Amino acid sequence: MDVVSDAIAAVRLGRPSSARVRAGGSWCVRLDPYEGAGFHVVLAGDCWLLADGGEPVPLATGDAVLLPHGAGHVLADSPVDAAAAARALPLERHREAPPRGGGVEMLCGKYRLDRSRVHPLLAELPAVVRLPAGAHGELQAAISLLGGEVDARRPGSAVALPSLLNLLLVYMVRASVAGAAPGSWSAALGDPVTAAALQAVHADPAAPWTVDRLAAEAGVSRPTLVRRFTPLVGRPPMAYLTWWRLTLAAARLRESSDPLAAIAARVGYGSPYALSHAFLREFGTTPGRYRAGARATPG
Repeated sequence: MDVVSDAIAAVRLGRPSSARVRAGGSWCVRLDPYEGAGFHVVLAGDCWLLADGGEPVPLATGDAVLLPHGAGHVLADSPVDAAAAARALPLERHREAPPRGGGVEMLCGKYRLDRSRVHPLLAELPAVVRLPAGAHGELQAAISLLGGEVDARRPGSAVALPSLLNLLLVYMVRASVAGAAPGSWSAALGDPVTAAALQAVHADPAAPWTVDRLAAEAGVSRPTLVRRFTPLVGRPPMAYLTWWRLTLAAARLRESSDPLAAIAARVGYGSPYALSHAFLREFGTTPGRYRAGARATPG
């Protein structure tokens, strides 16, 4: 898997949810902070979004907006200030009553994420990422398909809709990373040396990697790899490898009933004891307690 796909898959929990929202006239609704990522797609009309502590963002037909850190925010028919936002009606109490031929129609949804293991590629994204209509062809295609599935009650919609929502998340994150500011962590993916080492780690995290082997994969010397990799990724190569292996182990503990020995072998640890020791040092709890806690939390 590639780094972006891995970054999403390792932290995603449960199933995404979405709903079609319609509003018209003068309206202002609030969505509270969420332990995951939220999104809105404007299917028709226009509106404004104000994230907590941010500036108003205009949204028009075809625009998508991603809130990768689950920031609380307000949606309204016009720009609002903090005082107006404080009086906003909770979205769940909003009654749909758009005037004929006017108002706005949106697809609103959210993805539950494990905030304890968010990949730095996702962590560096801003609180609000606006993706304008027409700028990303594949994203617009996914939006069109979603618009036809939501509330359509078509045969197979129960399978198609979650799959399309997951595809939408990938496209939104991909577009966000592509537009990230120079010097951000995502610049690592544009550096051929660092990208080659990252690809090797993500393609086979259980391999017996050393700095020398990763440098050989990248076609450079050991000092060159360390010098290029560390400032872009924020960790030396082997520290990143350890962090990623334990992130994968946590995901397997949450999502499967695999025995600890199988998980240890899958992520590159020679024994369950070795994995447990590293896991305790990183998470402050044992794999068994982590798994029990994850199972007790609704997905």
